[in-house]
Amino acid sequence: MDRDEIISTLNELIETCKDGEEGFLACVQKVTSQRLKSIFEEKAMRCATGAMQLRNKVREWGGEPERGGSTAGALHRGWMHFKSSLVGMDDNSVLAECERGKAFAQRAYERALRKDLPPDLRRVVEAQYREVKANHGQVRALLNASV
Repeated sequence: MDRDEIISTLNELIETCKDGEEGFLACVQKVTSQRLKSIFEEKAMRCATGAMQLRNKVREWGGEPERGGSTAGALHRGWMHFKSSLVGMDDNSVLAECERGKAFAQRAYERALRKDLPPDLRRVVEAQYREVKANHGQVRALLNASV
């Protein structure tokens, strides 16, 4: 895997993290449950931390962290649709949309992990992937518990 492809892959994951942060913050604005608000705020902060970690890796590889690129743009559009669909929803509906967004993020990480990443980057992406999967599982459990 060459340097440009590595940087592009990391930038796509940065966009996924940023979109996740924005998606969770949108959920905070839409739910009425204080418990859900707290959970979503914490998840948004963790997404922001993941993006910062990946930005540092891009710089280490001599790249400039960006939000552009065709895959990143598609991810962003998907989250924009998600955020706009939250209007007038109850907490259950917000959880359902959040679960869909987390499934989308999980697939983005799976695509990155299918690539031949250098070992140090693979460890970072795998750790973030485990967190994305945990987020997805927690949102799904919250949704199932509230149905």
